[in-house]
Amino acid sequence: MDVERVRGSFPALADGLARFDGPGGSLVPREVTDAIAAALTWGLCQRGALTEPERRADAITLGARASMGRFLGTDPGGVIFGRSMTALTFDLARTLSPDWGPGDEIVVTRLDHDGDIRPWVIAAERAGATVRWLGFDPVTAELDDVAGLLSERTRVVAVTGASNLLGTKPPVRAIADAAHEVGALVFLDAVHLAAHAPIDRVAMGVDVVACSPYKFFGPHLGVLAADPAFLATLQPDKLLPSTDDVPERFELGTLPYELLAGVSAAVDFIESIGGMSEVEAHEDDLLDRLLDGLTALPHVRVHGSPAQRTPTLLVQVDGHRDEEVRAHLANLGIVVPNGNFYAIEASRHAGLGDAGGLRIGLAPYTNSTEIDRLLAGLAALA
Repeated sequence: MDVERVRGSFPALADGLARFDGPGGSLVPREVTDAIAAALTWGLCQRGALTEPERRADAITLGARASMGRFLGTDPGGVIFGRSMTALTFDLARTLSPDWGPGDEIVVTRLDHDGDIRPWVIAAERAGATVRWLGFDPVTAELDDVAGLLSERTRVVAVTGASNLLGTKPPVRAIADAAHEVGALVFLDAVHLAAHAPIDRVAMGVDVVACSPYKFFGPHLGVLAADPAFLATLQPDKLLPSTDDVPERFELGTLPYELLAGVSAAVDFIESIGGMSEVEAHEDDLLDRLLDGLTALPHVRVHGSPAQRTPTLLVQVDGHRDEEVRAHLANLGIVVPNGNFYAIEASRHAGLGDAGGLRIGLAPYTNSTEIDRLLAGLAALA
């Protein structure tokens, strides 16, 4: 991947900062902002087939579904747009939970972002169902074996595709196969994974996948995708005059057409730079460089050593508070945020309390010079 060509599409990089805050939301390329601006100035109306504004709104919507269908390896007819991944997950949990009751079980993991924990926990508690917690090794950050938590009463297994705090990539296909053996639904939080690796919902064996385009160059909204036949079996809350068609019946109110145009542009941009396989290879090379450099800094501790991971590291510097390190790096023009990043269960389970640590996140626009700047900045704290 030609990283310098990629960097040329990001106006924000002109400020000279070395950005390692991508897991909280990536920078946005010019191609995406241009698409959003164009849609906003087209004078869009509601979707329809009569007037040109109606046809444009319809084309933008269908185009965005097709783009996310390609990106997630799923039928575009099952792609749902919403305010955020968290909001969509709450909506799905509320839609499913009326069929749960005492004795039913919902499995969540302590590795996940709270957006893939709390919606299921709240819905289960209201339904009288039992929440089963899947832990992870605090040292390696590897997820425990789900088999011991599954039973014929398991209704949902909610698991992350990759930890946004520690970078761990669990064995999703094996988890999905085990869950399906007991008849459970598998929900995949792919918010962090989607920014770093190819996703194929069908090949991964999951029933529902959710992500956030603003993590991979797009605008702020959420996406949830499933087989349209499965969605047709669900009855979400909706307004009386709203259509009963899938997936529209899951989308409350008028869609933000300009943001959908940005979603399509983000996917087009990723495909133009070689696709997520090229992104993954580029980031893996940079991650090796970063890990090698950190090994030479004994005062810097990296939390977790999973066998499969995204280019996301949680670190702490001996003798310095996280806030001090963050400020030191900021003075050098290096952006590294700190916190638990809403993965509060993971932070607590790893022995870090609610504070978390410093999160170093690589992105497709990261280059080796920025890695070296970061390593030098951390070395100065020895």
